[in-house]
Amino acid sequence: MICAVLGSPIAHSLSPAMHRAAYAELGLDWTYEPVEVREGELAAFVGALGDDVRGLSVTAPLKREAAAAAHQHDGVVEVLGVANTLVVDDGMLSAYNTDVPGAAAAIEEAGIGVPRSARILGGGATAASIALTLVRLGVEELDFVVRDPARAVEAEAVARGRGIVVNVRRIDEPLLDKVDLLVSTVPDEAIGARSHELVEASRAVFDVVYDPWPTGLAQAADDEGVPVISGLDLLAHQAVLQVELMTGSEVSPQLLRDAALAALRSR
Repeated sequence: MICAVLGSPIAHSLSPAMHRAAYAELGLDWTYEPVEVREGELAAFVGALGDDVRGLSVTAPLKREAAAAAHQHDGVVEVLGVANTLVVDDGMLSAYNTDVPGAAAAIEEAGIGVPRSARILGGGATAASIALTLVRLGVEELDFVVRDPARAVEAEAVARGRGIVVNVRRIDEPLLDKVDLLVSTVPDEAIGARSHELVEASRAVFDVVYDPWPTGLAQAADDEGVPVISGLDLLAHQAVLQVELMTGSEVSPQLLRDAALAALRSR
Protein backbone atom coordinates (compact mmCIF):
# COMPACT_ATOMS: atom_id res chain seq x y z
CA MET A 1 0.00 0.00 0.00
CA ILE A 2 1.02 3.61 -0.59
CA CYS A 3 0.92 6.41 1.97
CA ALA A 4 2.41 9.89 1.81
CA VAL A 5 2.70 13.28 3.46
CA LEU A 6 1.50 16.28 1.46
CA GLY A 7 2.39 19.94 1.88
CA SER A 8 4.57 22.79 0.68
CA PRO A 9 7.41 22.94 1.52
CA ILE A 10 7.64 19.27 2.43
CA ALA A 11 11.29 18.15 2.14
CA HIS A 12 11.88 18.93 5.85
CA SER A 13 9.07 16.67 7.07
CA LEU A 14 9.90 14.05 9.72
CA SER A 15 6.74 12.07 8.90
CA PRO A 16 8.48 9.70 6.44
CA ALA A 17 11.03 8.67 9.08
CA MET A 18 8.30 8.00 11.65
CA HIS A 19 5.85 6.17 9.41
CA ARG A 20 8.55 4.04 7.81
CA ALA A 21 9.76 3.06 11.29
CA ALA A 22 6.20 2.05 12.12
CA TYR A 23 5.88 -0.07 8.97
CA ALA A 24 9.17 -1.83 9.75
CA GLU A 25 7.97 -2.54 13.31
CA LEU A 26 4.65 -3.89 12.02
CA GLY A 27 6.22 -5.94 9.22
CA LEU A 28 4.32 -4.05 6.52
CA ASP A 29 5.69 -3.73 2.98
CA TRP A 30 4.19 -0.23 2.60
CA THR A 31 5.71 2.93 1.18
CA TYR A 32 5.54 6.47 2.55
CA GLU A 33 6.93 9.44 0.65
CA PRO A 34 6.89 13.25 0.92
CA VAL A 35 4.92 14.84 -1.93
CA GLU A 36 4.98 18.55 -2.75
CA VAL A 37 1.39 19.75 -3.14
CA ARG A 38 0.88 23.50 -3.22
CA GLU A 39 -2.01 25.52 -1.91
CA GLY A 40 -5.07 25.10 -4.10
CA GLU A 41 -3.88 21.80 -5.58
CA LEU A 42 -5.15 19.25 -3.06
CA ALA A 43 -8.59 18.59 -4.55
CA ALA A 44 -7.09 17.72 -7.92
CA PHE A 45 -4.44 15.55 -6.26
CA VAL A 46 -6.85 13.42 -4.24
CA GLY A 47 -9.20 13.20 -7.22
CA ALA A 48 -6.48 11.35 -9.13
CA LEU A 49 -5.55 8.85 -6.42
CA GLY A 50 -5.19 5.22 -7.37
CA ASP A 51 -6.68 2.20 -5.61
CA ASP A 52 -3.32 1.43 -4.00
CA VAL A 53 -3.34 4.59 -1.85
CA ARG A 54 -4.39 4.06 1.77
CA GLY A 55 -3.57 7.21 3.72
CA LEU A 56 -2.24 10.75 3.50
CA SER A 57 -0.75 12.95 6.18
CA VAL A 58 -1.45 16.60 5.46
CA THR A 59 0.52 19.62 6.62
CA ALA A 60 0.63 23.35 5.87
CA PRO A 61 -0.85 24.95 3.87
CA LEU A 62 -3.37 22.21 3.05
CA LYS A 63 -5.21 21.36 6.28
CA ARG A 64 -8.38 23.30 5.45
CA GLU A 65 -8.38 21.92 1.91
CA ALA A 66 -8.07 18.41 3.33
CA ALA A 67 -11.19 18.91 5.43
CA ALA A 68 -13.09 20.28 2.43
CA ALA A 69 -12.01 17.42 0.14
CA ALA A 70 -13.25 14.60 2.40
CA HIS A 71 -16.59 12.81 2.29
CA GLN A 72 -16.75 12.43 6.09
CA HIS A 73 -15.04 14.01 9.10
CA ASP A 74 -14.22 13.22 12.70
CA GLY A 75 -15.50 15.44 15.52
CA VAL A 76 -12.34 17.56 15.74
CA VAL A 77 -12.43 18.35 12.03
CA GLU A 78 -16.08 19.34 12.41
CA VAL A 79 -15.14 21.86 15.11
CA LEU A 80 -11.91 23.26 13.68
CA GLY A 81 -12.43 22.85 9.95
CA VAL A 82 -8.88 21.52 9.52
CA ALA A 83 -7.61 17.97 8.97
CA ASN A 84 -4.11 16.54 9.05
CA THR A 85 -5.04 12.99 8.02
CA LEU A 86 -6.94 11.53 5.07
CA VAL A 87 -7.79 7.83 4.91
CA VAL A 88 -9.02 6.19 1.72
CA ASP A 89 -11.49 3.32 2.05
CA ASP A 90 -13.47 1.97 -0.93
CA GLY A 91 -13.23 5.29 -2.71
CA MET A 92 -14.41 7.23 0.35
CA LEU A 93 -12.13 9.90 1.80
CA SER A 94 -12.33 10.33 5.59
CA ALA A 95 -10.72 13.33 7.29
CA TYR A 96 -9.26 13.23 10.79
CA ASN A 97 -7.39 15.61 13.03
CA THR A 98 -4.84 13.76 15.16
CA ASP A 99 -3.14 16.96 16.36
CA VAL A 100 -5.73 17.51 19.12
CA PRO A 101 -5.71 14.00 20.65
CA GLY A 102 -1.96 13.86 19.99
CA ALA A 103 -1.41 17.03 22.03
CA ALA A 104 -3.60 15.63 24.81
CA ALA A 105 -1.55 12.41 24.85
CA ALA A 106 1.71 14.40 25.01
CA ILE A 107 0.41 16.41 27.99
CA GLU A 108 -0.81 13.28 29.75
CA GLU A 109 2.51 11.49 29.10
CA ALA A 110 4.38 14.37 30.77
CA GLY A 111 2.58 13.58 34.04
CA ILE A 112 1.83 17.20 34.88
CA GLY A 113 -1.80 16.56 35.72
CA VAL A 114 -4.84 18.25 34.23
CA PRO A 115 -4.08 21.95 33.65
CA ARG A 116 -6.84 24.08 35.15
CA SER A 117 -5.31 27.30 33.85
CA ALA A 118 -3.28 27.75 30.68
CA ARG A 119 -1.67 30.47 28.61
CA ILE A 120 -1.27 30.10 24.85
CA LEU A 121 1.24 32.27 23.00
CA GLY A 122 -0.19 32.88 19.52
CA GLY A 123 -3.66 32.92 18.03
CA GLY A 124 -3.42 30.99 14.77
CA ALA A 125 -4.53 27.52 13.68
CA THR A 126 -2.14 25.71 16.02
CA ALA A 127 -3.37 27.83 18.92
CA ALA A 128 -6.95 26.85 18.05
CA SER A 129 -5.99 23.16 18.08
CA ILE A 130 -4.28 23.52 21.45
CA ALA A 131 -7.27 25.43 22.81
CA LEU A 132 -9.60 22.59 21.84
CA THR A 133 -7.18 20.11 23.40
CA LEU A 134 -7.20 22.01 26.68
CA VAL A 135 -10.98 22.41 26.63
CA ARG A 136 -11.32 18.65 26.27
CA LEU A 137 -8.85 18.06 29.11
CA GLY A 138 -10.89 20.27 31.43
CA VAL A 139 -9.12 23.64 31.52
CA GLU A 140 -11.10 26.31 33.38
CA GLU A 141 -9.25 29.50 32.46
CA LEU A 142 -7.41 30.20 29.22
CA ASP A 143 -5.29 33.15 28.10
CA PHE A 144 -4.40 33.90 24.48
CA VAL A 145 -1.33 36.12 24.24
CA VAL A 146 -0.95 37.80 20.85
CA ARG A 147 0.46 40.86 19.12
CA ASP A 148 -2.92 41.70 17.58
CA PRO A 149 -6.10 40.56 19.39
CA ALA A 150 -7.95 40.41 16.05
CA ARG A 151 -5.75 37.48 15.04
CA ALA A 152 -6.98 35.37 17.96
CA VAL A 153 -10.68 35.50 17.02
CA GLU A 154 -10.94 31.96 15.62
CA ALA A 155 -8.85 30.39 18.38
CA GLU A 156 -10.78 32.32 21.00
CA ALA A 157 -14.09 31.12 19.54
CA VAL A 158 -13.07 27.49 20.14
CA ALA A 159 -12.97 28.11 23.89
CA ARG A 160 -15.73 30.68 24.36
CA GLY A 161 -19.22 29.42 25.11
CA ARG A 162 -17.92 26.31 26.88
CA GLY A 163 -18.03 27.60 30.44
CA ILE A 164 -14.38 28.67 30.37
CA VAL A 165 -12.93 32.01 31.37
CA VAL A 166 -11.15 33.32 28.25
CA ASN A 167 -8.75 36.28 28.22
CA VAL A 168 -7.00 37.84 25.24
CA ARG A 169 -3.84 39.68 26.19
CA ARG A 170 -1.12 41.50 24.26
CA ILE A 171 2.35 40.03 24.08
CA ASP A 172 3.92 43.26 25.36
CA GLU A 173 2.00 43.39 28.65
CA PRO A 174 3.32 41.88 31.92
CA LEU A 175 2.27 38.26 32.43
CA LEU A 176 2.96 37.62 36.10
CA ASP A 177 -0.07 35.63 37.29
CA LYS A 178 0.88 31.96 37.42
CA VAL A 179 -0.74 29.32 35.19
CA ASP A 180 -0.55 25.53 35.21
CA LEU A 181 0.59 25.31 31.59
CA LEU A 182 2.27 27.72 29.16
CA VAL A 183 1.95 26.69 25.50
CA SER A 184 3.98 28.42 22.81
CA THR A 185 2.82 28.19 19.20
CA VAL A 186 5.08 31.04 18.04
CA PRO A 187 8.69 31.15 16.78
CA ASP A 188 11.42 31.56 19.37
CA GLU A 189 12.27 35.05 18.12
CA ALA A 190 8.74 36.25 18.91
CA ILE A 191 9.43 35.60 22.60
CA GLY A 192 12.85 37.21 22.61
CA ALA A 193 14.30 37.96 26.03
CA ARG A 194 11.07 37.17 27.91
CA SER A 195 11.59 33.40 28.18
CA HIS A 196 12.49 33.39 31.88
CA GLU A 197 9.70 35.82 32.75
CA LEU A 198 7.13 33.60 31.02
CA VAL A 199 8.49 30.39 32.55
CA GLU A 200 8.49 31.84 36.06
CA ALA A 201 4.73 32.39 35.68
CA SER A 202 4.16 28.75 34.64
CA ARG A 203 4.17 25.34 36.31
CA ALA A 204 4.86 23.51 33.03
CA VAL A 205 5.81 24.46 29.47
CA PHE A 206 4.72 23.02 26.11
CA ASP A 207 6.64 24.42 23.13
CA VAL A 208 5.30 23.10 19.82
CA VAL A 209 8.61 23.94 18.11
CA TYR A 210 11.10 21.05 17.87
CA ASP A 211 13.77 22.26 15.44
CA PRO A 212 16.05 23.82 16.51
CA TRP A 213 15.92 22.46 20.05
CA PRO A 214 16.10 23.52 22.76
CA THR A 215 14.26 26.76 22.16
CA GLY A 216 14.94 29.71 24.44
CA LEU A 217 11.70 28.92 26.24
CA ALA A 218 12.62 25.26 26.72
CA GLN A 219 16.09 26.20 27.97
CA ALA A 220 14.59 28.66 30.44
CA ALA A 221 12.22 25.97 31.68
CA ASP A 222 15.11 23.54 32.12
CA ASP A 223 17.06 26.21 34.03
CA GLU A 224 14.09 26.73 36.36
CA GLY A 225 13.34 23.01 36.81
CA VAL A 226 9.96 23.36 35.09
CA PRO A 227 8.63 20.31 33.16
CA VAL A 228 8.86 20.69 29.36
CA ILE A 229 6.81 19.08 26.58
CA SER A 230 8.30 19.48 23.11
CA GLY A 231 6.83 19.68 19.64
CA LEU A 232 8.54 16.37 18.97
CA ASP A 233 6.38 14.76 21.66
CA LEU A 234 3.29 16.15 19.91
CA LEU A 235 4.60 15.02 16.52
CA ALA A 236 5.17 11.46 17.72
CA HIS A 237 1.80 11.10 19.43
CA GLN A 238 -0.20 12.47 16.50
CA ALA A 239 1.74 10.15 14.17
CA VAL A 240 0.91 7.13 16.36
CA LEU A 241 -2.76 7.93 15.78
CA GLN A 242 -2.22 8.38 12.04
CA VAL A 243 -0.50 5.00 11.81
CA GLU A 244 -3.40 3.36 13.64
CA LEU A 245 -5.96 5.02 11.34
CA MET A 246 -4.09 3.93 8.23
CA THR A 247 -2.92 0.44 9.23
CA GLY A 248 -5.28 -0.59 12.03
CA SER A 249 -2.29 -1.34 14.27
CA GLU A 250 -0.68 0.45 17.21
CA VAL A 251 2.96 1.38 17.69
CA SER A 252 4.83 3.03 20.56
CA PRO A 253 5.22 6.81 20.51
CA GLN A 254 8.82 6.29 21.68
CA LEU A 255 9.55 4.29 18.50
CA LEU A 256 8.40 7.22 16.38
CA ARG A 257 10.11 9.82 18.58
CA ASP A 258 13.40 7.95 18.24
CA ALA A 259 12.99 7.75 14.46
CA ALA A 260 12.29 11.48 14.25
CA LEU A 261 15.28 12.32 16.46
CA ALA A 262 17.56 10.15 14.31
CA ALA A 263 16.32 11.95 11.19
CA LEU A 264 16.94 15.34 12.78
CA ARG A 265 20.47 14.39 13.84
CA SER A 266 21.34 13.20 10.33
CA ARG A 267 20.57 16.60 8.80
